[in-house]
Amino acid sequence: MRRVYEKREIMINTLGLHKFDMAEYLESEEDIAYYLEATAEEDITLLPAALGTVARARGMSDLARSTGLSRETLYKTLSAGGNPTLSTLSKVLETYGVRISLAPINDKAAAV
Repeated sequence: MRRVYEKREIMINTLGLHKFDMAEYLESEEDIAYYLEATAEEDITLLPAALGTVARARGMSDLARSTGLSRETLYKTLSAGGNPTLSTLSKVLETYGVRISLAPINDKAAAV
């Protein structure tokens, strides 16, 4: 399996493509807010990983200082498959100047 991956990597490098990293495009607070909002609307389970992307763009050490959480904790919980507590999410979101808001789901509200 490793050999297949190496061949694929060589093919990609030959084509001159590079790996897309959203962190490179998060330049403003507005960019961050829109990115997190779009992620949450698409699939809320992807929010921790999206926050990890923002943390990489802004600096994981700065986030650790702002939230009082260790860098190790942040790397672990803000990754794909991470499972942060609501408290951790709240601290991270507050640091980036955003919050989660709840609203009724229109389809279900109309059916009741």
